[in-house]
Amino acid sequence: MSHYRKPLGAALALNTDIFVVEGIAGLQSQSLSLVMDSVHNLSDEMALAYLYLAFVLPQGISRNMVRSANFFNSVGLMAVSLLLVWQTVERVLHPAPVSGLIPIIIGLVAAAGNWGVAQLLRGPSHNNAAIRLAYLYNVGDVLVSLAPVLAGVLVAVTGRSFFDPLVALGIALWIIVSTAREVVSAGGELVWPEKIACGHSSEDKDMASPSAQPGP
Repeated sequence: MSHYRKPLGAALALNTDIFVVEGIAGLQSQSLSLVMDSVHNLSDEMALAYLYLAFVLPQGISRNMVRSANFFNSVGLMAVSLLLVWQTVERVLHPAPVSGLIPIIIGLVAAAGNWGVAQLLRGPSHNNAAIRLAYLYNVGDVLVSLAPVLAGVLVAVTGRSFFDPLVALGIALWIIVSTAREVVSAGGELVWPEKIACGHSSEDKDMASPSAQPGP
């Protein structure tokens, strides 16, 4: 539906800016907390991209796009976080110099950006389950993006750079635990795309009903 495409496209563009800026700033300042939050937003980026395509491509393909969007918002995010945990542990054991000011500034910018993404998705989320899932994730992202701010403040005040990887590890563990909980509680919707009406057409509700499902 065309009225979903505009807010989804705007949310996708804004989220792109967030994860690119955080990624570059994190690498340049050696801030793992910023890098972790950038990866978090990259997962949102993939999910938003798939959701946008779900409202552009034909209905049969769009259902698979919805499932892929939910996958990147859950299982994919958890897997990436697990891969990055080892680096945060290594940095805790062997701290590297980290600029405290950059995580503070970029973290605040990212939090504001995530809030903007959530507001763009808020309206469409009332009538669409898949968009509502993305909206809820981005509301949570606002708080997660403030974690690098905390890391930057601790580094700047104490002069000890190990606070940054500690916060990064906290972000990674929070992502893993909260995502695992979401996968368990909403497993059916994540596995079967027909259980979520993507809003692509008026036929979605009919196809989502048990009576419309094909027999064995």
